Amino acid sequence: MKQAIKAYHLDEEGDWVAVLVCGHFQHVRHKPPFINRPWVITEEGRNNMLGHRLNCKKCDLGVAKDETN
Repeated sequence: MKQAIKAYHLDEEGDWVAVLVCGHFQHVRHKPPFINRPWVITEEGRNNMLGHRLNCKKCDLGVAKDETN
C-alpha cells in the first residue's frame, strides 16, 4: 500500500528513516549501487520528497504502527 512521507528522523546508526502518514517507519538509505536515493543526503532533497508515496509493506501485512521517538 502506498503511503506518503510526512517527516524524517535519524536512527541510532545515523541512517535516515521516513515517517509515513500511516504511522509506520521506513529506512530511506542511499547505498549505491544497491539502493539509489541521492535525495536523502541533503535536507533540501528530503524536504522535496515530503508527500511522496512509498510502498508500505507493514500496511500490507497489517502491522501495528511504529513507536515514536
